[in-house]
Amino acid sequence: MVEIERVQTGIRIEKRLLKVLKGLAELKELSLGDLLEGIVLHAFEGKAPFSKETLLQIAERKKIYGMSLRASESHKLREKPK
Repeated sequence: MVEIERVQTGIRIEKRLLKVLKGLAELKELSLGDLLEGIVLHAFEGKAPFSKETLLQIAERKKIYGMSLRASESHKLREKPK
């Protein structure tokens, strides 16, 4: 085990994306923070964070929550005016 120090943070994230992440975290019996840390650490090393099986589970949750966003859209997102 590696000792670390965690901090509480407030982030804004797309609603359906958060639902998919929470669903995946629950499925994997992880906290949302632990899941995000794992995803980011893999990305920092240029490694894929998910197995083929997990990608299928993600696809199921994306359907359930109506999330159609793709990586190619990540720099094109803007919030709806209120």
